[in-house]
Amino acid sequence: MNRFVLAGTGSGVGKTTFTIGIMRALMKRGLTVQGFKCGPDYIDTAYHTAVTKRPSRNVDSYMMAHDTIRAIVARASRDADVAIIEGVMGYYDGRSPLSNEGSAAHISDITNSPVILIVNATSMARSVAAIVKGFQSLDENSNIVGVIANQLGSKNHYDIVKTAIEKECGIPVIGYLPKDAVPTMPSRHLGLVPAIERGDLNSYFDSLATAIEETVNIEQLMEITNAQTIEEFSSIFDVQTESQEVHIAVAKDAAFNFYYEENLELLRAYGATLHFFSPLRDEEVPNKAQGVYIGGGFPEEFAEQLATNEKVKESLRNAISRGLPTLAECGGFMYLTEEIIDRQERKFPMLGVIPGRVLMQDKRAALGYREITGVTGNFLIDEETQAKGHEFHYSKYEGEHTSPAYFSKSRFRVQQEGYLHKNLVAGFTQFHFASNPQLVRNWLKACLEGEH
Repeated sequence: MNRFVLAGTGSGVGKTTFTIGIMRALMKRGLTVQGFKCGPDYIDTAYHTAVTKRPSRNVDSYMMAHDTIRAIVARASRDADVAIIEGVMGYYDGRSPLSNEGSAAHISDITNSPVILIVNATSMARSVAAIVKGFQSLDENSNIVGVIANQLGSKNHYDIVKTAIEKECGIPVIGYLPKDAVPTMPSRHLGLVPAIERGDLNSYFDSLATAIEETVNIEQLMEITNAQTIEEFSSIFDVQTESQEVHIAVAKDAAFNFYYEENLELLRAYGATLHFFSPLRDEEVPNKAQGVYIGGGFPEEFAEQLATNEKVKESLRNAISRGLPTLAECGGFMYLTEEIIDRQERKFPMLGVIPGRVLMQDKRAALGYREITGVTGNFLIDEETQAKGHEFHYSKYEGEHTSPAYFSKSRFRVQQEGYLHKNLVAGFTQFHFASNPQLVRNWLKACLEGEH
């Protein structure tokens, strides 16, 4: 099949623009395209999903075992013609300055995928070849098979860049985009606006595909990105469960849509039936629910509407007070506090289940991977269990950490985080269950025990 990593020399070189444009161009040719994203990003995967009509998956070599990454790619690509893995930051940027761990280069190596490198060639000519050659030489297994140049001034500029790279680096330059060739993606404090809020994006995707088809050789792209099929083998998703069915209510709408697809798949694999409901539409927690999952998102952008939707607020309060094992991550954690205060200092009352309030600020409050160790009484992750996750938010919690839910280790410190009360686990960290599926077993076990 065709499978490749679309990587960049750094952030902001156009990885997402090219990814979704190429996805659309390939789909116009009748091909089935499967998207992936290196790292923990939710928003780019939302764009992939909106383009391809297939759930895009995160692959992360820090949070997941290598075999798990291969299993995710193999399973999701099984019925696809092309798999496109969008990189993160620069090609070699990951968890450490001394290794490829967590980088797009690491994912390329683990999945044996060829790489197309995107480079911003603004105000450069032969020097672009030096950049590409540096990326080739830093790692002898770089897997870079082609280059796309972005932000060029003219066709003549492209010819100069192409000639230099192909002579000095020995790989083809398969196309380019001129400056201002495509509409700019709107952005917000967490990056690109989630596709779920944008409505019908087909015309935008078509405009990207059309622009890319004019100056990027799609046929050549397909010729140089043939990849061996990843062998499927037993993985964490192949579970023989004899436990009875468990019903989990999942909040999902424009305010709450940050869920790793594999988290949902692992819940299903271990016997859960997921029932989606929308706090934005004032939908109550489904009656069958034995547990509740409220993921991250942008509740602050919909705070006024969420504040007035009393039916769902009361329904969630009742579910939590009845002891339904509940996980609330980041935006979900914010929703359960007493109030959200936006950047204009407007106050919006939330559920009030967690004492304290959340303040939105212009300065980023947290960004990075987390190693999580639980505490006694935490139904999801106890003091003997560890998992991995990620934090990225501009919100700040003000309240008493009288009952922290877990210990969170970043590159710089270990600290108590979150809020634990009976069967409620809440905090800013977003867990990846593929880092330790024991969390799924613990959750479903707690849901069943709550029925007795």
